[in-house]
Amino acid sequence: MRGVDFGHTAADYATHRAGFPDSFFDLLEQHVMPIQGARAVDLGTGTGSVARTIAVRGAASVIGVDPSDALTSQARNLDKAAGVQVGYVHTTAESTGLPSDSFDLVIAAQCWWWFEAQAAAMEAHRLLAPGGHIVIASLDWLPLPGSVPEATEQLIRQANPGWTLYGGTGRHPGWLDDLKHGGFSNVRSFEYDIDIPYTHEAWRGRIRASAGIGATLAPAQVAAFDRTHADMLAERFPDDPLPAPHRIYAAIGRRTE
Repeated sequence: MRGVDFGHTAADYATHRAGFPDSFFDLLEQHVMPIQGARAVDLGTGTGSVARTIAVRGAASVIGVDPSDALTSQARNLDKAAGVQVGYVHTTAESTGLPSDSFDLVIAAQCWWWFEAQAAAMEAHRLLAPGGHIVIASLDWLPLPGSVPEATEQLIRQANPGWTLYGGTGRHPGWLDDLKHGGFSNVRSFEYDIDIPYTHEAWRGRIRASAGIGATLAPAQVAAFDRTHADMLAERFPDDPLPAPHRIYAAIGRRTE
């Protein structure tokens, strides 16, 4: 078993991890800040789905931060197809090298657990101009009884006994403390549940692009898992597309200094 590296699964990541729905960005614009004209940084950008959506919604500038060239190469291709420009910096969320007091929005989506939280929060505070906002967000599948995520998690655990990210609730209240300790004020959160439809092919790709499978296992192991996964879906979840329950959670803070 390898260490977690999403670069190993970059193609599946770009194709099958489409990212947050429009409803999430609508809520940000309603309750946090307008995106139009904002200067934004997307920490842990991966293949750039959040950065790209922010650019499409009219941000003045968007920079994606990620150490993986394999992921940002996919991001650039997707940006070109979408007709937007995002700048990419290959570095870590804890030490971006970007200028201080220069951004209106820092967002970290589906990645905060990979960071050293205190250092990342302090770096975000440094990057933001006074009045700027940070948003830490997750889009987690929910392994509800009888659901496709629950059945899939069982298979992942069999294929990768070292995987520990199962049984999640999609809630991350510790992020609120991270923001408070990072010097942010007006710290708050929101959450909502959503069923996301996946074809069998897309759900298999989504799981191949997960930390427990494609980012960790060797290619032969990934292929063997995928065959087992396909058989399970055909037998237990014949509907195609099928609904996969998810929870969106976001922690928000403001730099007031």
